[in-house]
Amino acid sequence: MSKQKIFITQTFNAPVSKVFAQLTDHESFGRLLKANIKRVTDSRGENKNGVGSVRRISAFPAPAFEETVTAFDPDRFMEYKISKGSPLKNHLGQMRFSDAGGRTTLDYSIEFEPRLPIPLLGALLKFAVEKPISAGLKRLAKSYLN
Repeated sequence: MSKQKIFITQTFNAPVSKVFAQLTDHESFGRLLKANIKRVTDSRGENKNGVGSVRRISAFPAPAFEETVTAFDPDRFMEYKISKGSPLKNHLGQMRFSDAGGRTTLDYSIEFEPRLPIPLLGALLKFAVEKPISAGLKRLAKSYLN
């Protein structure tokens, strides 16, 4: 099975602190993607969405699954892995935020492998993951233009 890799770069006309807060908050991220995402475990750290926090994603027709935040550096970086119930394995999501003169650049990468050895499943899952994230980030970027 082949590893699938998604790379999205998006610029926002807003400061890093605002974009980081919006994209790393589990419920806010769910609204952005038009997906049912709920935080089920708060981080024990300063930020409830930080290391150890868990979000549950319910995306019909796929079964619900959970992601756990494994690294969290405010206004710079968030990393998460699928921790329960998913058609994906060896999953790693990373969001890197950088300041570009008062604007924010997000470099978002996701890699995974399909759990089942079905031909073309990886490409299908990649499309299913990438499309709503890319569309949501573009909508958010447009919202900062007004």
